[in-house]
Amino acid sequence: MKLLLIGSGGREHALAWAFSKSPRLTKLYAAPGNAGIAKVAELSDLDVSNHDAVIDFCRSKEIDLVVVGPEAPLVVGLVDDLEAAGIKAFGPSKAAAQLEGSKAFTKGVCDEADIPTAGYGRFDNAEAALAYVREKGAPIVVKADGLAAGKGVVVAMTLQEAEDAVRACFEGSFGAAGAEVVVEEFLEGEEASFFVISDGTNALPLATAQDHKRAHDGDTGPNTGGMGAYSPAPVMTDELVSEVMNRVIEPTIATLAKRGTPFKGVLYAGLMITTEGPKLIEYNTRFGDPECQVLLMRLKSDILDIILASVEGQLATTSATWRDEVALSVVMAAKGYPGSYDKGTEIRGLDQLSSDALEVFHAGTKQDGNRLLANGGRVLNVTALGATVREAQQNAYKAVSRIDWPEGFCRSDIGWRAIERKPDQ
Repeated sequence: MKLLLIGSGGREHALAWAFSKSPRLTKLYAAPGNAGIAKVAELSDLDVSNHDAVIDFCRSKEIDLVVVGPEAPLVVGLVDDLEAAGIKAFGPSKAAAQLEGSKAFTKGVCDEADIPTAGYGRFDNAEAALAYVREKGAPIVVKADGLAAGKGVVVAMTLQEAEDAVRACFEGSFGAAGAEVVVEEFLEGEEASFFVISDGTNALPLATAQDHKRAHDGDTGPNTGGMGAYSPAPVMTDELVSEVMNRVIEPTIATLAKRGTPFKGVLYAGLMITTEGPKLIEYNTRFGDPECQVLLMRLKSDILDIILASVEGQLATTSATWRDEVALSVVMAAKGYPGSYDKGTEIRGLDQLSSDALEVFHAGTKQDGNRLLANGGRVLNVTALGATVREAQQNAYKAVSRIDWPEGFCRSDIGWRAIERKPDQ
């Protein structure tokens, strides 16, 4: 099969790495890709926002399947346009991708399907939102309704923070994404990520993971796109997985099918495990990043087989098998991230780091002759396997210590919740 992979981050490098192992693959293209993806794919500077250009590329290269990595092309309907042109594509339609594209849309699905989630209000003007915030008090969560590149959510611990967040949304800090605001109840508990692949009718559970959103050790500092992850997440017991499937995932799939907008692709549930049970925080409609990296390190099955089953409506007869080991990924980011940071700094020392139990996935890099340069905020995902969380953590940080990049930083405690839960594991 000839594949086109859309995207340029660590998630896409992990997908490209996994695709390269599939006996089905004959040729892999990536647009735009990065320096790591270039090792297993032919890169293209294709403008993926130009859907006609993507269709023309697929026809000229005789592409059999397009896999869309990031959320933005999904939310604007790339999959719809590819399928209308007779080209197979993996990912949800524009209508179904609103599960990620609009917080208010997801809350409506939760209301309709009786899915446990945080109490909320939705507002299209600042005055009403501010009145609601003052009525409820802090802590409270303020979310720009639309896509805001992971920066549209503020967990406000004080009333002033909440009011500032509301004003920022309506004053244009997040562009069109902030034209409507969802204000949510603050949930206490432990966060976990749960992934399934759906074919519109069936949902195949993948695995659990836990992300680390805060920039600094001890879950302090500003929210980021994710500073590390590990899989499986011990907080997600078999009983909780079953509950999430029954009360969250399956009602969502059924509701969208009933509406005539079936969900095909990856459904990623961000959960809070509260004393009342699991509650849905948000949905993403693609693999998480950096969760994808740890999932694919553990997946024994051919990911391409699973993706094709989703596209072709065959998930009812498809299964996924997993390695017993824990996978843990440490994100190395440019100093200053998630605020301002420098690009173009040189990274050395990656050449000897790949093995069966270790991969360094590129999230924001570019090649400049013989030099590897940082080209983003989150730059590398150092991902290792181990018999336990502690061992996987040790293996990952040993590799981090061998990377020569003075302008980068990382957290030193990825996996701490799992280790605190079971110190001997």
